Amino acid sequence: RAEVMGWRLIAKKGAKLSEIIPGSQVGDVQDYHRHRYKQGIPEGVKDLPPGVALPLESNLAFMNGISFTKGCYIGQELTARTHHMGVIRKRLLPVRFPAPLPAVPEGAEILTESGKPAGKFRAGAGELGIALLRLAHVNEPLCLKLGGDRVKLSATAPEWWPKAAAK
Repeated sequence: RAEVMGWRLIAKKGAKLSEIIPGSQVGDVQDYHRHRYKQGIPEGVKDLPPGVALPLESNLAFMNGISFTKGCYIGQELTARTHHMGVIRKRLLPVRFPAPLPAVPEGAEILTESGKPAGKFRAGAGELGIALLRLAHVNEPLCLKLGGDRVKLSATAPEWWPKAAAK
């Protein structure tokens, strides 16, 4: 996957991980998901809903999850044509809220400050999450409606992406 995700290790119970990988640290599953959200890395059906998520919009090409040279796979023609045309209007991006939120419903609509649809929230925890956003609106002030209130959020292109992808 993406190099920024670091390593995952399966070891025997009681193994001294700092001896196996010097300088490593052990995190819990919440640490893992927070790191993943900060980097904009999707995982599982919440982030990649079957029949809805497209591989290029989900940044799978950046993580070597798509081959443009190997044989047949479902959706290959559309994926290859979109890739070679270079027109991807939406992408999964990391989003951040000003303060931790109790819960944001999956699929909550994200709007621009002027009320234009900008995308959909996919998943998150606390003040972090990932959302499928129209790239044309990424640099605008964004918000979503939550319990009758408008909650501001910001989106950023991850540092590990190819530079041309954030445009």
